[in-house]
Amino acid sequence: MQLIHPSPEQGLLGARALRMVAGADGAVGPAAQAVMDAARHVLVGLDGPAGDLPPIAPAELAAGISGPLAEQLVQGMLVVGFADGPLSDAAFARIGEFAAAMHVDMPALHTMQKMMEHHATLFKLDFMRHSQIGGMMADQYRHHDGIVDLAKDILNMQDLVENPALATRFIAFGDLPENTLGYAFFRHYRDNGFAFPGEKHGFPVAGAYHDFAHVLGGYHATPAEEMLVGGLVAGFRRTNPFYVILFVQLTFGAGMNMTPVPQPTTRSVLAEPGLAERFFRSVERGGAMNTDLSDGWDFWPLAPLPIDEARARLGLPRE
Repeated sequence: MQLIHPSPEQGLLGARALRMVAGADGAVGPAAQAVMDAARHVLVGLDGPAGDLPPIAPAELAAGISGPLAEQLVQGMLVVGFADGPLSDAAFARIGEFAAAMHVDMPALHTMQKMMEHHATLFKLDFMRHSQIGGMMADQYRHHDGIVDLAKDILNMQDLVENPALATRFIAFGDLPENTLGYAFFRHYRDNGFAFPGEKHGFPVAGAYHDFAHVLGGYHATPAEEMLVGGLVAGFRRTNPFYVILFVQLTFGAGMNMTPVPQPTTRSVLAEPGLAERFFRSVERGGAMNTDLSDGWDFWPLAPLPIDEARARLGLPRE
């Protein structure tokens, strides 16, 4: 996923539209404001708040923004719409008007339509099919297991099946030198009380890339930094990357847990000072990488390497 940097003129048009989505129900929430300010700074290169912004009609917006930039703007509208809680009917209607005018028709809009129409089961199924969770299961099937072993992996998450041989390979990372990627991965798991793949409640090995993204990116396992991991993964992911952003925004911005495990209810996380800008930077860091870690990535050869060397081989810039 590569972020597009609009011209100042396009940036102003987009800012006016984002402001209308954020204020569709009245006051603009703190996280929505932080996202808009960060987009102005990171993507357009302008400092300071935008000030008073006049409304914009869909036709005027479409006259100045089209193509891939228009799709990115609609994605931004959804991020802003979920920044401080569930998306409102008024905000979604406004997004729909802008999207239609710019001829943007992307899967995420159809997924969100199911949610707005209260088709909860259809929404969850469609979301998971497009998200990294569905991708993880598909990758587990293609690169690691057949259908029988995939079923075992799912049962393992439910504390019903273990794979001691697999768990032992991960636990052995604890014997590596402290400056290595593998040792940092080991500490990430043990310090946070996570189960390794193969242990009871452990994720399938195809999901290990998420925690490698934590370690490679230098991000902790907090709601705020889970947003940054989501940005990093969206950046390097080649298939449906925006669903990764939706995943973390719904969970940690709107208070709608989309993960398969319990999470504390968290809203407006991007209102934390400086976090929204770091989020945009995390997407750009992931976009600079030369490998999609979520698509059959073989991490075993990199585990014994110094972590900075592993980052360099993957093309991951410093934060």
